[in-house]
Amino acid sequence: MNNMFEGKTILITGGTGSFGKRITERLLTEHNPAKVIILSRDELKQSEMAQKFTDSRIRFFIGDVRDEQRLKRAFSNVDMVIHAAALKQVPAAEYNPDECIKTNINGAMNVINACIDTGVDKVVALSTDKAALPCNLYGATKLASDKLFTAANNMAGKDGTRFSVVRYGNVVGSRGSVVPFFEQLIADGATELPITDTRMTRFWITLDQGIDLVFEAFARMYGGEIFVRKIPSVTITDLAEAIAPGMPHKIVGIRPGEKMHELMCPEDSAHHTLEFKDHFVIMPTTNNWDSTVNYQIDRKGEEGKLVEENFEYKSSSNPDFLTVEEIRTMSGIKPMPVLKIA
Repeated sequence: MNNMFEGKTILITGGTGSFGKRITERLLTEHNPAKVIILSRDELKQSEMAQKFTDSRIRFFIGDVRDEQRLKRAFSNVDMVIHAAALKQVPAAEYNPDECIKTNINGAMNVINACIDTGVDKVVALSTDKAALPCNLYGATKLASDKLFTAANNMAGKDGTRFSVVRYGNVVGSRGSVVPFFEQLIADGATELPITDTRMTRFWITLDQGIDLVFEAFARMYGGEIFVRKIPSVTITDLAEAIAPGMPHKIVGIRPGEKMHELMCPEDSAHHTLEFKDHFVIMPTTNNWDSTVNYQIDRKGEEGKLVEENFEYKSSSNPDFLTVEEIRTMSGIKPMPVLKIA
């Protein structure tokens, strides 16, 4: 896989976030790209990132995925695009639906058009477990985005840009994650942690595991696949216990647009879902660009098989649940001292 990025120019939309910074670091240290381009709309974050990354192969490009003409300029002579730009906060999307649609759906279409028009070779778009049977606007926009990217292969034609999607769950410690939120509450002297619902479960993945999935997607993809990594689940109460042992919980109820449990492979997609050793592949529902593709054997030669009828990959029924100690180990969490009230 190391040779795949050798001498290539790779552009990351939304590249100043936690994902973008880490994948840039790994591309520059583990691989040998000709250039890594960071495209985002926040000049301050780009300035801060430029102070950390002094490698001569990195470039910064101010732009917004809402601006198709700007994307075409940015994508000129780019070989691979990693599309990470999105509005991701569930409550914010519920209160600002038009803004979420402009970035997550219209922006996805702009990325697709710009990639096809400039001759980008491969594109991997980041998705979320919230896109599977969505109950909130953020998930609905990401489902629409997923459909756009998987269908874009038909627009590009047999010899055009290839598009695929990676879908995973909550990233440990990422911006907006519950872990830094809980830790900040405790640091500020909280004596109880707000829990939405004691029954709640979530998929759990580290940032590096998410990046590994992206790297593997580039190596495995034909175009049109949604790649889903097999990852463990956690309960929200075990997560709270891992961070603050013995601290009381306050039940605050589910926020607008939240699910009790997350889903990555819905039952309705079982008839076109393949299981591999460490991941699932949801095959495209249309494949007009090349009817000869056999998704059961990927480009790395790995072989998958169709899942059983009525199969679903859900955080509550996942066979792999982390214990409190495993959560700490995987997440790098050090239990915080709990303030005792006399």
